[in-house]
Amino acid sequence: MLAVKDPQPDFQLPPHNEAALEGLREAKDYESTVALAASGSALATGGIVHPLGWLLFGLAYKPLIRLEKIVRLEKLTALLLDEFKSEGIQVFPVLQIESKNPIDLFVRFPRTTHLFISIRSKGDSEIVYNEKREVLQVKRKNKSGLRTWEPCPLVELADYKSWLDKNRNLFGMSSREAQKTPTAKVLVLWPPTKAASDHNLHLYSEIGSMKILALRRKGTAFVIQQEEVTEFIKAWLAQYK
Repeated sequence: MLAVKDPQPDFQLPPHNEAALEGLREAKDYESTVALAASGSALATGGIVHPLGWLLFGLAYKPLIRLEKIVRLEKLTALLLDEFKSEGIQVFPVLQIESKNPIDLFVRFPRTTHLFISIRSKGDSEIVYNEKREVLQVKRKNKSGLRTWEPCPLVELADYKSWLDKNRNLFGMSSREAQKTPTAKVLVLWPPTKAASDHNLHLYSEIGSMKILALRRKGTAFVIQQEEVTEFIKAWLAQYK
């Protein structure tokens, strides 16, 4: 069997694990300082030096959601490193995609499995999958009617996998590793947003002991709640050990 070549010693992966976590914390602190200054007074913030983490991660998101997004990414990145560091996990937050929303988290267990994770919240609402139209819809609490979720996170997740196939060199991957490694595309709903509980039974799949909404739009994407992330990854990873 041919040996798998490792990247050259001077090869630099995108920011990940502890370095990325530190960058996210820098970005969070900077955004918090700016928000406090803006809400408390007309205190000028122009003298505050932009930390490297802010430049790498903060500018990826729109200003109104920037701080909450970074806080969520920091929380999940720290959680995944605590749970799976012994498994050789690599967590890459905020990978920039041309003219698209960034990949919130690309999780890699080298030569074992990959996961693309999109973190989304639609406030106090339920997410409904319209099978006939193959779209996600948002049902707001105390409001009638459904609104189509645009851009569709399911389509974005599928596009992320295509992006990896074309940009595998960023991670020192062979074409075989990028294209053949088992991959999970995961939509994480952040509280108070949750998935509706009345979807048809055939839309669910069992991963380990978990029963998960598995939506087939340009491939399969799993829809889970924020508190289920580690349990899902454990169950998914167990299939490939």
